Amino acid sequence: MNVNRRQVLRAGGGIGVATLLAACGGGRKTSPSPANADGAGGADGAPRKGGTLRIGALGRSSAITRDPHGNQGNESDYLIIALVYDTLTAPGLKDNTVGRLATGWKASDDLKTWRFTLAEGATFHDGSPVTADDVVWSLRRLRNTPAGASRLPGIKAANITADGKDVVVLVSDYPNAELPLLTRLSTFVLKKDTPDKDVATAPGTGPFKLDRYRGGNARLLRNDHWHGGQVHLDAIEVTMFESPQAMANALMGGQIDVASNAGSVAARTTSSRKDIQVIRRPNDMAMPIVMRTAQGSPFADPRVREAVKLVVDREAMVKQVLSGYGTVANDILGTADTAYAKDIPQRKRDLGKARKLLGEANFDLSKTYELITTEDIPGLAESAALFATQAREAGIKVEVVKQESAAFYDKTWLKGDFYTNYWGTNDSVVFFASNTMVTDAARNEAGWSDKDFDAAYRKAIGTADKSARAKALHELQQIEHERSGYLLWGMADGIDLAAPTVHGLPRLPGYGRVQLESVWLSR
Repeated sequence: MNVNRRQVLRAGGGIGVATLLAACGGGRKTSPSPANADGAGGADGAPRKGGTLRIGALGRSSAITRDPHGNQGNESDYLIIALVYDTLTAPGLKDNTVGRLATGWKASDDLKTWRFTLAEGATFHDGSPVTADDVVWSLRRLRNTPAGASRLPGIKAANITADGKDVVVLVSDYPNAELPLLTRLSTFVLKKDTPDKDVATAPGTGPFKLDRYRGGNARLLRNDHWHGGQVHLDAIEVTMFESPQAMANALMGGQIDVASNAGSVAARTTSSRKDIQVIRRPNDMAMPIVMRTAQGSPFADPRVREAVKLVVDREAMVKQVLSGYGTVANDILGTADTAYAKDIPQRKRDLGKARKLLGEANFDLSKTYELITTEDIPGLAESAALFATQAREAGIKVEVVKQESAAFYDKTWLKGDFYTNYWGTNDSVVFFASNTMVTDAARNEAGWSDKDFDAAYRKAIGTADKSARAKALHELQQIEHERSGYLLWGMADGIDLAAPTVHGLPRLPGYGRVQLESVWLSR
């Protein structure tokens, strides 16, 4: 998936008032945390140093990118980049946002100015020290890319500055209590003034450094001087696979040690094998159907959107599309958020009400509506096909049209009336609101504009008061549930398959799942 606009942009975990309070008090020091690992131990219960982890990741040759600040459409690219380059902050298990390249952060009283302190002793792979100027240059470069506006919403490039050698200052156009969380995603740091032509091989600051790369495959070596602490593995070899089945077969054949994000089908087919670990990461991936809400779209009327949401048999979608490796969702993005509104009644299938709403909205049932999808991830095209079957029971004729990834992002994403999508991050309610739903969101996938939603969003991120914040977040989710262009029928588990000798695999979704510094081998 794209952090990738979605992956990325993609990182997981819950968020809430606790995040704000912790962030305002300063960040945590970076350290490999067993809380984000599978907890398996060796004969003596302690991690062992050494060995090469062979990991498979999904990707397509046509979608390869080497730019840390670009849209990474391949799992393999994202994995490599996230191991070589550090972001300022990262997802945590106990604390939603923890330090990575930054070890502390503090906001001004008005929540507009944030100061990030860099890790002491942090260096690039070539041994040169990381300075605030490097971070400023990198964040400005990110902010000026097509993907960057959604990574750092409300922050102009000119308002990213250095204060001395180890403090980076970010000034938002509006109060933003969630800014530390947003720096977990794609804020990869390169050396100042790195030419674009050299970005692919530029030294990073991460736990592994690039040894060689060819056609989506890479070998990475341990960075013994990583500021974050001890790294167990000697090396990681990343192999790109174009299908989950091919990747699972390679694991079963002993060619790789881990099949990353293998999907539910691979998990089901290998679940009975005692020589394969199935690592499940709940609430890992959202696979919504997007309905364009702008005027001129057949889904512009909110009654039509509600009707479409009512035709879905969500339990059947999770059972058939995800093979049961997932949970039913309620049309609200950010289900792992500690502030997620579980008290909003679960929307259930109601064909009678759906038909009534379609009639009231004068929805044209004589037409056939194209639902555009891709095969970028396992289950996406299958979800479109099953939805089309279910919609026919309400009289809605849907034709599923598959597009290649490049064509989809060129012609359909952010433009189409009706399409499937996926986000490999489950950050927070606010993350999705800022990236995809407020009126001026750079990735407003449904073309949605709702003044009440915008007001609730501004209130939620602009206050540190616990009760006022909780009320605004709940109101935001209620509006999203009632009127947005998202039909979120379920959340897919993230699934890694691994040999029994692999220990310490991350348990977090999103960006957290590619933090492999704590992984070790018992052989």
